[in-house]
Amino acid sequence: MNLANKLTMLRILLVPVFLIFVALNTPLGTVTAIVVFILASLTDKLDGHIARSRNQITKFGKFMDPLADKLLVTSALVSLVEYQIVPTWMAMIIIAREFAVTGLRAVAASEGIVIAASWWGKLKTATQMVAIVFALIKLVYSPAYITYITYIILGAAVIITVISGVDYFVKNKKALSTEN
Repeated sequence: MNLANKLTMLRILLVPVFLIFVALNTPLGTVTAIVVFILASLTDKLDGHIARSRNQITKFGKFMDPLADKLLVTSALVSLVEYQIVPTWMAMIIIAREFAVTGLRAVAASEGIVIAASWWGKLKTATQMVAIVFALIKLVYSPAYITYITYIILGAAVIITVISGVDYFVKNKKALSTEN
């Protein structure tokens, strides 16, 4: 278990901490949830950098890093739908893509293929995380311009999410081949 993988595991462990603070539904709880979410999001960038710079890229990391991102983003989106900050349809598009790509990765893994995060996937994750931070800020501070910025970034996140999902399936259609 190298440092990059430990950071990935830390991100997973921060998900319930984030959920506890966002569930408090108080200004202090929400601000704390924002800080926890940002810290967890930063571990995503950091773990990848460490793994590449130290030449410590592992199959565990290739599998767990995207899963950790999905857990963090999905938990935040579900919470934000509950607070009526993120429209359900936007959250469902994002979550459906996450399930679809996870399924693709599982099928590929059964064929001995590891699908690493693509450039589109990384852009998708970054855009989603920025959108979620703005949506969380909207819980405690909601002037009109924050609302507009939030929905513009959420819209961009949905579009990039769809593009990245299509990209994964097009580039990895071999993993879904019915031929043996």
